[in-house]
Amino acid sequence: MCAKSDDSSVDVLTPLSLEEALALKAARPDAVSIQGGTDLLVELNFDRVRPEAILNLAEVPELRGWSRENGSLRLGAGLTYMEIESGPLAEVLPALAEASRTVGSPQIRNRGTIGGNLGTASPAGDALPPLLVAEAEVELASVRGVRKMPLTEFLVGPKRNALGPDELIAGVRVSPAGAAQTFMKVGPRNAMVIAVVSLAVAVDRERGEVRGAFGSAGPVPGLVRCSLDEAASLPELVVAAASPIDDVRGTASYRRHALGVLASRALERLG
Repeated sequence: MCAKSDDSSVDVLTPLSLEEALALKAARPDAVSIQGGTDLLVELNFDRVRPEAILNLAEVPELRGWSRENGSLRLGAGLTYMEIESGPLAEVLPALAEASRTVGSPQIRNRGTIGGNLGTASPAGDALPPLLVAEAEVELASVRGVRKMPLTEFLVGPKRNALGPDELIAGVRVSPAGAAQTFMKVGPRNAMVIAVVSLAVAVDRERGEVRGAFGSAGPVPGLVRCSLDEAASLPELVVAAASPIDDVRGTASYRRHALGVLASRALERLG
């Protein structure tokens, strides 16, 4: 389905199935994908971007919801924060649920999606640190087939990812190990704020490992690991791995200090 937006220079393509969406993306690799629109619509409203075509994925049922498959979880790219923040999914991915509760207003959480956070690839993306400690794989689909890529390889730079020109983010796969998890975020206020820094931590007793992933403190969200016996060193490791900058939301030195504090508090919370 194709229509013209109010601005006649922009084509709006609205597929009704994943097969149709992939065919449209192959035919129009210049089309910018949109699901909830919480990032792209801001850019459009401020006239920062003006794509020739928009691929509206809101009507593609295959991208919605989540499922259990052979011991792993598949989170559809169209899964919203509102769907994550409570219920069965929150029980198995508690850090992702905690992060979801911090995203914007209820209206934003009802529209914003996992796929949108991945596609935008912002260093401040709230869902990214929890997905990193869960060792997520990104599922990329095209008319050529489906490929999976570790999230650590998918994020390649500030607002840059490894998505091919004819590919769409179909979902994310994680294999919950029952690790205790938490997410923390520092901002100028308690709600509707972009993180000054954020941190997700997983204490994986089954594998004898602690994983910490930070946001807003480098060109991409970072991931560090240490053995369970060396858990006390996590704050130091996180601070050493971070490469923050000074900007309007905070200084680099403040971000490093805050990450160290968050890592210590996360370890206390997880026991």
